[in-house]
Amino acid sequence: PAALPMAHEPMLLLAVTEFVANSAAFTYFTAGALRRNISSNMLPRRFPLQLRTKNMGLFSPQLQERYPDQPMELHLSARRQPLLSCHPDALHGALFSSAEAFVVLPNATRVPAFLLNIDANVTGKPTITGNRLGGTVSLKGELSPFPTSGLLPLSPVSRAGTPSRPWLLAMPTALS
Repeated sequence: PAALPMAHEPMLLLAVTEFVANSAAFTYFTAGALRRNISSNMLPRRFPLQLRTKNMGLFSPQLQERYPDQPMELHLSARRQPLLSCHPDALHGALFSSAEAFVVLPNATRVPAFLLNIDANVTGKPTITGNRLGGTVSLKGELSPFPTSGLLPLSPVSRAGTPSRPWLLAMPTALS
């Protein structure tokens, strides 16, 4: 148990333990709620990676050859329960997911293209400056193709890491 700070002025204190967060993750995972389908028309045009066969050549070079410039759909799901751990300087999360890609043909038929297992470690380090909540988020993970018959061959992709991305949220001034 952590000692609560002395309040000399009105403040909002929110505490969530690892047990609560991991119990919620277990419940959502067990209920099958950690699934999401993303179609090409759901992404903004300015998003850096569009769900079209011409943009997925990194994963499967034959995709553009077989299905030139066709829209795609991703089916994302958790393979295992996500895990959260709290540390004094950061929050750490481990995500274990799969992404199954489909080509959407003009007649709305979905053709399986490839399946990736995606394991990621996410670290968030919050900072508070004045009345602003900010911080950094870093992501490190692995993409591994899942061998399945009938799908297009995938290019080898080993480790994928992205640098820390700053994020900034404005805290309501009514709380300060």
